[in-house]
Amino acid sequence: MNKSYGFIEIVGVVAAMDAIDIMCKAADVEFSTWERKLGGRLVTLVIEGDVAAVTEAVEAAKAQAIKKPVCSAVIARPHEEIVKMVELSQKRWKK
Repeated sequence: MNKSYGFIEIVGVVAAMDAIDIMCKAADVEFSTWERKLGGRLVTLVIEGDVAAVTEAVEAAKAQAIKKPVCSAVIARPHEEIVKMVELSQKRWKK
């Protein structure tokens, strides 16, 4: 498996949309899913791609987003349970 996941948690939906735009333009990554917590005050964005592209995209969002992300992470070769969690989240948004 060459898939990697990148995660950014940021405050606010508008800031999240800005961050995902930055990430998708900065590198060859795909938006995977998102989660909203606390009524949308905290938004977790998940992207996927190869580890170099995901790292580049996450770093670009951290540097350029209109709000500083609360936290971020890159997971190279995610464990199958992480993949299941992301897929479960994706199913909630796909119809």
